[in-house]
Amino acid sequence: MNKEVLYVLLPDYAAHEMVYLSEAIASDEFALKENPKYVNKVVAPTLEPVKSIGGFRVIPDYSFDTMPEDYAALVLIGGFGWTAPVAEKVAPIVSKAIEAGKVVGAICNAASFMAKCGFLNHVRHTGNGLEQLKLWGGDHYTHFEGYVHTPAVSDNRIVTANGSATLEFAKELLLLLENDTPERIEMYYQFNKRGFCDLFPQYKQI
Repeated sequence: MNKEVLYVLLPDYAAHEMVYLSEAIASDEFALKENPKYVNKVVAPTLEPVKSIGGFRVIPDYSFDTMPEDYAALVLIGGFGWTAPVAEKVAPIVSKAIEAGKVVGAICNAASFMAKCGFLNHVRHTGNGLEQLKLWGGDHYTHFEGYVHTPAVSDNRIVTANGSATLEFAKELLLLLENDTPERIEMYYQFNKRGFCDLFPQYKQI
């Protein structure tokens, strides 16, 4: 099995939507992993630096033309670029990934893009509300009854999430990838969801 998790970043991507997933893959609660099960890689339209909504620039590991055929997961990170023409170049990449049985994740506007391409018509899914999925999807989105109004949904190796569900998105993908035991993935989720002070009240100063 190829170890690479590929993050598709379009111009003006939402950097925060990849943080929890990428950090759990690369590190544990103590330090960077010496031998991680997976390796994070960035895919962008070209090998030129791609800018986030916040202005940070990332140098891609691969362009759409140089990305590998084999990888562990394809993760579409949301942002404003999914309304641009360049997003259309991602459709055949996703189609090939689904046909090959790869794990595919899409969050926020990337989930709406999945609806637009008809990729959600045979799976339970979520996103930034059913109305946005209908708006983006048009005639290509028909599986209204498959929409679940919840932060993140995993079905048939496809994970979708709304833009506020970065942590839930990460949790579902980590479970699918078996990045760690379910118990440790849950611990990671709870630590970041509830916070240090809630989980460890014994450290409260009196």
